[in-house]
Amino acid sequence: MKKILTITLMLASMLGMAQTAYITNNIDSSITVIDVATNTVVDSIRVGHSPNGVSVSADGTKVYVTNSVDGTVSVINTSTSTVTTLVTVGT
Repeated sequence: MKKILTITLMLASMLGMAQTAYITNNIDSSITVIDVATNTVVDSIRVGHSPNGVSVSADGTKVYVTNSVDGTVSVINTSTSTVTTLVTVGT
């Protein structure tokens, strides 16, 4: 799985599509923000318990993180690196 993620990030970076990677940290309930041009950590964002899925909006302004234990989705504003909304999903 790491190999696929690495290849995807490399291709996106080469095409000028992704300048930032959002990586889930399941154990400490956070997202690590990485500048893919320099491979450096630029931020860490606290989210719900046990984050495991990430999706970035088409315009790059929002990141959606699924929190499996909480049954929530954290919505992150990419310009401020803050969780702006917590959406309850599932039952």
